[in-house]
Amino acid sequence: MLTWLNRASLTFPALTQALREPNGLLAAGGDLSSARLLAAYRHGCFPWYQDGQPILWWSPDPRTVLLPDHLHISRSLRKVLRSDQFTVTFDRNFTQVIHACAQPRENENGTWITSEIQAAYFTLHRQGYAHSVEVWQGPELVGGLYGIAIGQLFFGESMFSRSSNASKVGFVSLVSALKDAGFVLIDCQMPTTHLNSLGAHNISRADFAEYLTRHLDTATTMQWSQAAITTSTLAL
Repeated sequence: MLTWLNRASLTFPALTQALREPNGLLAAGGDLSSARLLAAYRHGCFPWYQDGQPILWWSPDPRTVLLPDHLHISRSLRKVLRSDQFTVTFDRNFTQVIHACAQPRENENGTWITSEIQAAYFTLHRQGYAHSVEVWQGPELVGGLYGIAIGQLFFGESMFSRSSNASKVGFVSLVSALKDAGFVLIDCQMPTTHLNSLGAHNISRADFAEYLTRHLDTATTMQWSQAAITTSTLAL
């Protein structure tokens, strides 16, 4: 039976109570306060719902993740990275990135990144938890992604691309920086062909919960306001 959250409590049900169908639906209701969102990530779940639905919280099994050491860069993508056609920055324009991610995809009528979701993650960004990656081609923003960083874990939320390979370049640049700073895992939530091509793979929900237990409270050396990255200088 689906658990409905009490607004007065930040407690989520045990991950083992998530439904098998639809895969990972754990709870409904509550709100999108910063305290609840951070509690959700620390617990191992995330919000995903469409306009007109209640807030739905998910913890799929298996969980798609990428370990920094397992990043796969194809020969063609390495060529793109060495070409210096893109420049990558972090936290330069969170607003533009989340707005771009919220645009409906081709053959889709709506978006799950509602105005309510955007406002909640703007607040998390101001608090230093939500971060963006921007990919520039000259002065134009052509790709990017955003997510949440807690301890040694980065929880990816969404990405966009307006130019071939732009989102891949942003993701690779992020993974390289996270690896150097001591991060151990990037949560990708659900599998996609795009992410799998970069080295993402599935682990059990129980194994994912172990990463949460062991790595959420360990500091890293990540500097989100670092200088713009020229992709040809990445240590890949």
